[in-house]
Order: sequence, then structure tokens, then C-alpha cells
Amino acid sequence: MKAFLQQIHPIFFLIVATTLEVSGDALIRKTIFDYTGTARIGFGLVGILLLFGYGFFLNLAPVEFGKVVGLYIATLFIVWQIISYITFKTLPTLPVIIGGLFVVSGGLIITFWKR
Repeated sequence: MKAFLQQIHPIFFLIVATTLEVSGDALIRKTIFDYTGTARIGFGLVGILLLFGYGFFLNLAPVEFGKVVGLYIATLFIVWQIISYITFKTLPTLPVIIGGLFVVSGGLIITFWKR
């Protein structure tokens, strides 16, 4: 199994993981504020499964944990903005864009800087 996983590019795992995390978080947020009763329970359980999937896929990435975290944070920021727009119709403000440039730059430095 490990040999098979190492044939898959790590960015695949990171995109899947960040998409699951952000989607799960968005669903939990909507569940808390927009649903009641059995709908709240059902959507909450789906949100929990999505968040579990995030942890699972992140840890499948065939990259040293300390390095995967940097690239993960950079990918997370980008996916978060996309899901935020799709789910809540929220465009990033100038401070979010500027801060995001630092987040993405930092993530890339953590991942690719040779020690």
C-alpha cells in the first residue's frame, strides 16, 4: 500500500484533505445556524465524516509530516477562499489577500527550503 501511495503526487492528498476540511467546517457552521431537529443531526454527521476524511487524507500524503504541514497550510488558504465564496458568497478582502500571500509564501518556504 505504501508503494502505491508514494506514486501519487502529494498535492492530490492535500487538495482532497483541504477540500474535505473546509467543506466539513462550512457544513458544520451552516448546520449550527441554519438547521434544526433531524436535519441538524444529519448534516452534523455528514460534517463530522468530512472532517474525519480530511485527517485521513492529510496523513496519507507521502511527505514528511513537518513538510506536509507547510504545503497544507498554503493549500488550505486557497481552498478556504474558494469554498467560502461558493458556500457564503464571500469575496476575500484586501487584508485577507495580503495576509494570504504571506500564508502561501510561508507554506512554500516551509515545504521547499532545503536545510
